[in-house]
Amino acid sequence: MLGFATFAALLPELRDAWRLSNAEAGMIGSAFFVGYVATVAYWTALTDRVDGRGVYLAGGLLGAAGSLGFGLLAEGLASAMLFQLLFGAGMAATYMPGLRLLSDRISGPAQSRAVAFYTSFFGIGTGLSLVVAGMSAAAWGWRSAFVLSALGPALAAVLVRLALERVVPANRGAKALHLAMLFPIAAWRRVLAIRAAAGYTLGYAVHCVELFGSRAWMVAFLAFAAGLQPGTHAFPWSAAAMAAVVNIVAVPASIIGNEIALRLGRRRWILTAMLASGVFGIALALAAPLHWAIVLALLTTHAMLVMADSGTLTAGLIGSAPPALRGAAMGFYSLVGFGGGMLGPTLFGVVLDLAGGAGRAAAWAWAYGAVGAGCLAAPLAVRLFGGGRAA
Repeated sequence: MLGFATFAALLPELRDAWRLSNAEAGMIGSAFFVGYVATVAYWTALTDRVDGRGVYLAGGLLGAAGSLGFGLLAEGLASAMLFQLLFGAGMAATYMPGLRLLSDRISGPAQSRAVAFYTSFFGIGTGLSLVVAGMSAAAWGWRSAFVLSALGPALAAVLVRLALERVVPANRGAKALHLAMLFPIAAWRRVLAIRAAAGYTLGYAVHCVELFGSRAWMVAFLAFAAGLQPGTHAFPWSAAAMAAVVNIVAVPASIIGNEIALRLGRRRWILTAMLASGVFGIALALAAPLHWAIVLALLTTHAMLVMADSGTLTAGLIGSAPPALRGAAMGFYSLVGFGGGMLGPTLFGVVLDLAGGAGRAAAWAWAYGAVGAGCLAAPLAVRLFGGGRAA
């Protein structure tokens, strides 16, 4: 995950250096998700048929190539989008296939907790990515940040390939490589016939719009808020450092949220967390001119609320899908969810431009409201589609 937030950490700098609009900067952030969405169904369905460690190895090397290419060759909107797309395709072969590798090796009650830990470490990876990007860019320039981040997925690929024991895939012997696997419609229909699986998938989509839209613009928002502070109330750290701290502090939210859901019920917890995250996003934007401590407190609370239902949604999806369909279900879940993630950064930037630009607090409120609107509406959708005992 070391390269995941590199562009987000450097968005204000690259936006100004390349003279991009907020919408164009958002498009670069969204390009990662284009690569992810375009390939995730293939990679994840492939884990039903071949050794998932090989899929993970390919993804790690592909992601490393995307980060390295950005650092060495990116010169503007088009080239930056190309390398972000490549990095996204690499991440698609590691994140959900990695979760599949984990879930195949843990069963029973421990599986839900393991999934929550796995998804929460997404936040640790994001935080480390922000720290490395901010520090290396400050010391050696922005290109060095992307070059260094390429080491992460390359190391992960080798580690997973060598350290995990082999598990025989459920559908071993079936034809492994086929273009139809990019869009396994028949398997997806079977997944969608399970009401709980359909509900968790829909919930994950709106969750990802808010999660990745707000994360992509977190550093830029903090830079905006810092510019509103008088000298005596200046932020104590750089925007990238503060964003890293917030992402890491928010990590336990997914684990704690899953534990709460095990006691209260997944449906009730998803309803509560989504509604609260949508409301707090708008409150955060409106609080930008206030003291930095209030801004950071609201930002941390919002980040935790956004993450609070992540592990619950994913654990619910895995628990509701039969083993033979688990790879296809996870691929479709990730496809729909990260499709929402693809929309989030661009939607945020477009609304920011339409509402008056990044210099107005009200524009930030509209942008946060836009990416959080789905979560505000999601409780009704979960009630309609999230049936079943697992919900």
